Amino acid sequence: MDGKKNKKDNLFIKKGPQAIFWLVALFLLFYFLINPSQDIQEKTTLTQVVSGINIDEIQKIVVNNNKLEIFYKNNEKAQAIREPDIGLTESLLNLGADAEKVKNLEIEFQEENDVWSWLFPVALGIIPPVLILFVFWGIFKQAKTGAMRTLDFTQAKARLFGAGGKQEEKTSFNDVAGLKEAKEELREITDFLKNPKKFFQIGAKIPRGVLLIGAPGTGKTLLARAIANEANVPFFSISGSEFIEMFVGVGASRMRSVFAQAKKAGRAILFIDEIDSIGRSRGAGLGGGFEEREQTLNQILAEMDGFERDSQVIVIGATNKPESLDSALLRPGRFDRRVILDLPDIKDREGVLEIHCRKKPLAADVNLKEIAERTPGFSGADLESLTNEAAILAARGNKTEIFQEEFLESIEKVLLGPERKSHILNKKEKGIAAYHEAGHGLVAASLSRAGEVRKISIVARGLAAGYTLKMPREERKLKQKSELLSELAILLGGYAAEKIKFKEITTGAADDLKRASYLARELVKKYGMSSLGPIVFGEKQEFVFLPTDSPETINYSETTAAMIDKEVMQFINDAERRALEVLQGKEQILEKLAQTLIEKETIEKEEFEKIVQGG
Repeated sequence: MDGKKNKKDNLFIKKGPQAIFWLVALFLLFYFLINPSQDIQEKTTLTQVVSGINIDEIQKIVVNNNKLEIFYKNNEKAQAIREPDIGLTESLLNLGADAEKVKNLEIEFQEENDVWSWLFPVALGIIPPVLILFVFWGIFKQAKTGAMRTLDFTQAKARLFGAGGKQEEKTSFNDVAGLKEAKEELREITDFLKNPKKFFQIGAKIPRGVLLIGAPGTGKTLLARAIANEANVPFFSISGSEFIEMFVGVGASRMRSVFAQAKKAGRAILFIDEIDSIGRSRGAGLGGGFEEREQTLNQILAEMDGFERDSQVIVIGATNKPESLDSALLRPGRFDRRVILDLPDIKDREGVLEIHCRKKPLAADVNLKEIAERTPGFSGADLESLTNEAAILAARGNKTEIFQEEFLESIEKVLLGPERKSHILNKKEKGIAAYHEAGHGLVAASLSRAGEVRKISIVARGLAAGYTLKMPREERKLKQKSELLSELAILLGGYAAEKIKFKEITTGAADDLKRASYLARELVKKYGMSSLGPIVFGEKQEFVFLPTDSPETINYSETTAAMIDKEVMQFINDAERRALEVLQGKEQILEKLAQTLIEKETIEKEEFEKIVQGG
């Protein structure tokens, strides 16, 4: 019904001005039709008529009430008005007309058309009021629509997919590569929605809420849609940010509305994306108990507790910041089940690539396994973007198939951004960039715990003037201290190379120094890998109104802070000394790498290894 009303309102808004225009045009047309003689015939006076009679120019006079229509012998016509309450002959004689010529003049009397005599005044009295009423009706209609929209302000705009809603391309668990454990957990949800009696008869209660936890792009929304399509039930999707308004109580009202929609559908899934935007921990001390976000959270807690025992509505929440959620939201009876979605490993990445390449024409040289090996840390969304970029590159080159080179180029584009070939360095800057990147690559190749160097380039990409593409030899979830120390030395390899070659440093190492300082501080404060022992220093307090980079709560003394700074400096100095020792012992190789980069701008893995081993 609301949709039909909106269509009518839109129709009025679009057609209303046109209707008014045509009514005015019709009125004007009607006016000129009932006055066909207006401004057509020449006006004249009775005195001129008398003069015409006396010189025998007038052939006939037609009398219509007080109007005279004069017909001249030369076929011309004119109009005149006669004196009221006096006969025409008497008026003409009084004005000096020749009595004999008046007597011989043809005078014809006509009765006024009764239809025109009353229709014009009636139309003139009716049409303007009708136009005014029509305008006011449109104004009131718009005012009523505005009032309805004001009331609709508190209603949730959940999008309905699946059964009874918008039909999109079907998504099943087969369309989700990897995530084996997550899919097994969620199959129980699908089984419950298909056959709830099996669970109720044995006294089991299916979780009312499922929380999907994972990094951005790991497939949280995709899995939720797969559940809805597998179970063939309505799927209500809404983002947590859609509940947040500046008016207190609106978010809670919208929460009640969306839960009412889901309950009305019977068996259904309610998916709340980015639930951390409304589910953050309460009691931060900002905004008080009447703060809008807190009221919205209270409402979702009440709604999830209000579900009947045999309720067939399941709430699925998705977040990448589970640590910020309120403990009441995570207790049993609400989000009982938490499903962790990890970044895909090499096997899963290959599976994801196969799914996204189903409808793409691949050339014979495409090796998805090699692409999976080169993309550690990529999420499912990153891999989808990679395949799309490869298809765009192939289309740009007017190719009918996607080749391996397009995929390899897309990896760097997704990681660093597009090539900026217009960003041309002068000869001196090009040399500095070449030695800087050669320093990174040579230190990485010389340390046993570092990964292998795949590519070195001084062609600008994104914000980087050059880059060294390094891949781990094997994927690992945990990192040892020796690996992190090697990473520190590699980060300072470019800085050290500039020192050795040019005896001074440039601003090109700014990003490397930032990352190295952060990593060194994490070694001390977070990982407990310094001489201060296995202690975590500092805590971050999550505030409602503050961004994720909230100020750190200092839970240590100034003396300890000085010791932390000393340890961080020690890690940085050791890493710099280590990088300098590597490069000073291999200055010829560094020179060869840098000169090759200056000449070719890019060095691939095979050529890099050949130069390093040859030195």
